[in-house]
Amino acid sequence: MQYEISSKTKFIKNILQNDISVMLLRLAALYLVIGITQIIFYFYNKDIIGVISISEITTLFRGSFIFNTISIIYANGLFIVLSLLPLRARSKPIYQKILFWLYLIINTFSIIVLNLMDVVYFHYAQKRITAEEFHFTQNDNTLPIFLDYLWANSWLIFVGIFCIAFIVFIYKKIPYYPSKIKKSHLYYPVHAFLFCVFILVSLGGARGGFNPKLRPYNLCNAAWYTQTPQQAHLILSNPFCLLRTIELESLQNPNYFDKKELSTIYSPYHHPKSTLTYELGKRNIIIFILESFSKEHSKFYCPELYRNSEGYTPFLDSLMQKSYTFTNAFSNGMKSIEALPSILTSIPSYQKPFVMMPQSLGKLEGLPYILSQEGYSTSFFCGTERNSMFFEAYASMAGVETFFSKEDYEKEYPINVNTIEPFWGVYDMPFYQFMADKIEKMKQPFCVSIFNLTSHHPYTLPPDYADKMPKGHSLVQPCVAYTDVSLRKLFERIQKEPWYNNSIFIFIADHGSPEMYAPQTRLPKGRSAIFYFIYTPDNVIQGTDTHVTQQLDVMPTLLGLIGYNKPYFAFGRDVFNEKERFPMATNYINEVYQCITDSITIYMNENGIVSAFTADDLFQKNNIVTENRESQQNAKKHLKALIQSYYNHVSAKNYVVK
Repeated sequence: MQYEISSKTKFIKNILQNDISVMLLRLAALYLVIGITQIIFYFYNKDIIGVISISEITTLFRGSFIFNTISIIYANGLFIVLSLLPLRARSKPIYQKILFWLYLIINTFSIIVLNLMDVVYFHYAQKRITAEEFHFTQNDNTLPIFLDYLWANSWLIFVGIFCIAFIVFIYKKIPYYPSKIKKSHLYYPVHAFLFCVFILVSLGGARGGFNPKLRPYNLCNAAWYTQTPQQAHLILSNPFCLLRTIELESLQNPNYFDKKELSTIYSPYHHPKSTLTYELGKRNIIIFILESFSKEHSKFYCPELYRNSEGYTPFLDSLMQKSYTFTNAFSNGMKSIEALPSILTSIPSYQKPFVMMPQSLGKLEGLPYILSQEGYSTSFFCGTERNSMFFEAYASMAGVETFFSKEDYEKEYPINVNTIEPFWGVYDMPFYQFMADKIEKMKQPFCVSIFNLTSHHPYTLPPDYADKMPKGHSLVQPCVAYTDVSLRKLFERIQKEPWYNNSIFIFIADHGSPEMYAPQTRLPKGRSAIFYFIYTPDNVIQGTDTHVTQQLDVMPTLLGLIGYNKPYFAFGRDVFNEKERFPMATNYINEVYQCITDSITIYMNENGIVSAFTADDLFQKNNIVTENRESQQNAKKHLKALIQSYYNHVSAKNYVVK
């Protein structure tokens, strides 16, 4: 009897050692590798993520373990299957070599390379690498940006080499031993059973748990394990972020309100009033979309940051003093590709860039289209190559008739180191002058939009201005100063033109700068704070507006200024003529919805409000979510109504008034 028990114990020990423990120990090494990348990720992006208290570590570690488990299973699904297949061929040397190279290649790229790239990419984009980045690599400069940031942080390459050597070392130290079960009638049933058990375990791990009612984990689930939205990125890892975002066309429509109640809270249908606060007539419209123009660059916006200097936008600051300036303006996205729909068609991007969604191909009646129906000629200028970041494609969808790009500039003007920047395209100063040449030939009224490039990464200046710009607190600020000088020279020229006084100029940033200086701009609200003001040379509109506004409000506000009197579709509000609409700014940041109002800022995911901060809490130190204030509930109600309306219309591809 004792001999039989001893034999059974030895039998089970052999099974665990040869078939389970070997695989599990090899996979366990990957937790250590991801852990190394997360530690580096935290210290490299500490200013964004914030200080982590000792009391938060346990919860963060638990969240990290779950998401890292999902990433490891995603990456190693085939390796797990081949390691446990009930086949005697597993004992063959060639089979084991295949397993080794499969393990090494897959984990080198999906675990080590992706997570180390995430370290620097997050600093640039404030988001983890997802499927949309790999969608971009065919159409813009995301891949070169990845490589450039890695080259600028070449020490990460050595970290990667170390991690690769580490998993190879561990793999070799845990060799595979063939099964000692010789009899086929035992070998196949036992190994088939183990195979099925571990496949089921792996499926549960990949879902984030074993509860059948639990939906598979998504990026937003990270908020469950964090105290602040920005901490969510610390516990996320790849390839989870990449693979969970592959199906860009997938949409889930929330149903917070019934149709009747929703229409009483929020509607994207606008019916202009007969009496307007300002009615300027069909003036020319010039929209300057300013790359990375955060409020922190301006002394007008942030005098406390520049007590002993003029800041980096002295010309724009001087214009703001004669303009209608919004001091609480926010972007509706974190990327340039999200800015164009927001500004030109008043359609936001939340979990996925609207431009990248198949549903964006529905009929659009944005600002350029409406103006063209009113007799305007419409143009878009961008000094990069055609259709970079889908600019040309979306501008065309929005109703823009003519698109001017780098190729158009090169046909007519000298190409040299002072005009063309090799990474993106034409420097701002020569391209603004090129635009002025083209505007001189346009028939009035016209609508022109221009997107500048020089203040975009990699933040290079033309040689003839490289030593003339002030040194910055961040890499982007000398480039911002150059753009400001370029605008000054442009206005010195165009103010003599006959069309100048009959024009409305809009200055608005595409998003906040990824290079942050002021402490408050390292928080989600501060990162979204942008330039936005309206300038009319005859000074008919002047003042300072402290109410919250956003990029979505540009289109409705402009239509109100020119006296447009027909119904139209827009997710924003006319700030002058729609006082009944709730002032707010919304975007999707750190995997939660951010809603900024005049009195409060809330962060919400599909499970409810995660955190809330009063408007005067600039550094978001006092989370008042448990107080459940009326302002918090009001913001939540309007945010939910906007989200529901947005996804209802996107799903139906309905962006017009029917």
